[in-house]
Amino acid sequence: MRDAVNHIVFGWYPYLCLTVFVVGSWFRFDREQYTWRSGSSQLLRRRQLIWGSNLLHVGILVIFLGHFFGLLTPIRLFDALGISHSLKQWMAIVVGGVAGITCFIGLTLLVHRRLFDARIRATSSFGDVAILLLIYAQLFLGLATIFISLDHLDGAEMVKFMTWAQGILTLQPGVAALIADAHPIFKAHLFLGMTLFLVFPFTRLVHVWSAPVWYLGRRGYQVVRSARSAKIAARGTNTLSAE
Repeated sequence: MRDAVNHIVFGWYPYLCLTVFVVGSWFRFDREQYTWRSGSSQLLRRRQLIWGSNLLHVGILVIFLGHFFGLLTPIRLFDALGISHSLKQWMAIVVGGVAGITCFIGLTLLVHRRLFDARIRATSSFGDVAILLLIYAQLFLGLATIFISLDHLDGAEMVKFMTWAQGILTLQPGVAALIADAHPIFKAHLFLGMTLFLVFPFTRLVHVWSAPVWYLGRRGYQVVRSARSAKIAARGTNTLSAE
């Protein structure tokens, strides 16, 4: 029974999550474009939002890139570059720890703002709160794995997860058995991480697909006006048109 559950969770479930992630994102963009947004509430508690959002995004970007390249880069490439498994483990602990703490502080500010400001809470949907708490739990588990990794500084445990992740993407059968004896916190972290991909298309996280990278190279500035200023400008335009 234990082996069967392990195979379902770490052998089948990843493909379910990836399929829903891709197909669900495409379907929502195709059918529900008006909901394709982050739902900003930036006019309320603006300073707390800026600090929390910046810390969260910087931290989570480092964490994502670290997981992406750390898990999916072929092991033989690290060996060819002379990066030992032990060194890679230390890099993951140090860089991941700093990024995780940065992200944790930012997310704490955002969760506090979302839950304890009556006006923001009143305009927040269940999904808005749920996805923040889900990321919060995932981040907590990720930070907890650091203490376990300190007992596996040879990098052998990390190699198991790399082989599993690369095996999933290359459709290799039986790779779930590689992590059958992994620590429960690692397994919970993996399961919750896959679940985030599963719920991704149904939350505000879809705005990640529309990351405005092109803003970095644009010329000029975007003009943002308050509603009152926009009305005054509109009156002036109408007056000139009438004349």
